Amino acid sequence: MSIDPIYKRILLKLSGEALMGDLGFGLDLKTVQNIALDIKSVTESGTQVCVVIGGGNIFRGIAGVANGLERSSADHMGMLATIINSLALQSVLEYEGIATRVLSAIPMATVCEPYIRRRAIRHMEKGRVVIFSAGTGNPFFTTDTAAALRAAEMNCDALFKGTQVDGVYDDDPITNELAKRYDKISYKDVLTKDLKVMDASSISLARENNIPIVVFSIHSQGAFLDAVLGKGQFTYIGDMGE
Repeated sequence: MSIDPIYKRILLKLSGEALMGDLGFGLDLKTVQNIALDIKSVTESGTQVCVVIGGGNIFRGIAGVANGLERSSADHMGMLATIINSLALQSVLEYEGIATRVLSAIPMATVCEPYIRRRAIRHMEKGRVVIFSAGTGNPFFTTDTAAALRAAEMNCDALFKGTQVDGVYDDDPITNELAKRYDKISYKDVLTKDLKVMDASSISLARENNIPIVVFSIHSQGAFLDAVLGKGQFTYIGDMGE
């Protein structure tokens, strides 16, 4: 199903919580499979895909710090959680027939490849999905920031953020039914309005590198492909002539 894609290469950012489904912890394999099928449909449309996954379904560094763990150690534990999630998504993608490579910012040669920029680009040029794990490899940086960094390094045309809702709102639409949804919004407005779609450093990094951010619901089957094709419900964050 080769369509003329809007984007040649994109990065998909997933939270660890997106993999939980209705579970309170860990991985719901049916949910992982649905996400894998969505990624497969996008790769079959002709767009190269790389992925960054969080680890909050297994361990959250900030929560560890709140309970007495040293910050660097807690953040490294969170990075290890992202590797578990990445290996799970890789397994399901390959079960669906999509060649996939996991590249880790923390060297772990027995289970995945080390992150090397040129190697990652070559994998994508060969049609493989590349999953970047272990964040940036440094404590004090979120996986949102890692996603913006990898999107810049990979020369991605856009960063797609899969969330629990179908775009960016001025308040939590789950608790406030009057929350306003944005179809388009500038980087500057996301920062000045303190909208919680991604952390400020990741928004700033995307802005500096002119990488638009597309926010959509990861739980709506087919929404990822629709957003990549410019259809369906999503919010576009970019340079609005600011």
